[in-house]
Amino acid sequence: MKHLILTIWQFYRDGFRSMKLGRTLWLIILIKLFIMFFILRLFFFLNYLNQEAGDGGKDGYVSRELIERVPWK
Repeated sequence: MKHLILTIWQFYRDGFRSMKLGRTLWLIILIKLFIMFFILRLFFFLNYLNQEAGDGGKDGYVSRELIERVPWK
């Protein structure tokens, strides 16, 4: 198992060393991921659960919402 992991690691390491366009593409992918998960989260995905839960706790708020939103009730 250890030999297999080492072989896979060497395969990818040697492949990425010889790439020029691949490095640029990976850099673009990493920049996009950074923008999506850090920058957009700060401005668009506010912490709604903490605001709505209040002192009752998150678990109580989630259980109340699940019970109240049952479609067949």
